[in-house]
Amino acid sequence: MNKKLPFIKVCGQTHVGTVDTSLALGARYIGFIFHPSSPRSITPERAAAIHTRFTRRVGVFVRQGAEDILRIMQIARLDYAQLHGAQTTEDAEKIGPDRVIRTIWPERCGTVSALQQTLDEWVPFCAMYLLDAGAHVGSGGTGKSLDVERFAHVSFPHPWILAGGVSARNIPQLLAHCSPDGIDLNSGVELAPGLKDPVKLLAAVHACRTAVRKS
Repeated sequence: MNKKLPFIKVCGQTHVGTVDTSLALGARYIGFIFHPSSPRSITPERAAAIHTRFTRRVGVFVRQGAEDILRIMQIARLDYAQLHGAQTTEDAEKIGPDRVIRTIWPERCGTVSALQQTLDEWVPFCAMYLLDAGAHVGSGGTGKSLDVERFAHVSFPHPWILAGGVSARNIPQLLAHCSPDGIDLNSGVELAPGLKDPVKLLAAVHACRTAVRKS
């Protein structure tokens, strides 16, 4: 039986043109990063000016607490807050669990059992998970790929998104070993930080569809 085609989330958006390209290729989620030290950072006002039609809008937050997150979500017209730092379950409750995507770093968890425990602990406080590479909280954007073979032994209580240097080059191998609900495209499809390459975006989407079709 063929695997389900994962949805596409294109994150780190800063340009109207590449947002339009992402939408044309069928992206279901568009991500904006609100972290000043990131080369892909964007202001809430600039993000608000980028129209995404009916596509869901996600804000990535690293150091902000619930109050700042809610303020930025209102200005930037966001549907989801991706908690990419040390935010707590209390922050998630204030934001609204149905609006939270919780980033989790499997390398930081160490063991499969510790990863499972973290996933289970966040069940009441988020709608989705995003699994990223890196061993430290807030260390995403490294361009590293995850060791996805271990996910065969993990149960995901919510839909989950695979991140971490995902590109056309490694999508076939990644999808051969796991079945994410979504794929997060960012550094692996860029010409420069924040500037997506339409050719790389198309290649990644095609690779995803081809890998699923062959499964």
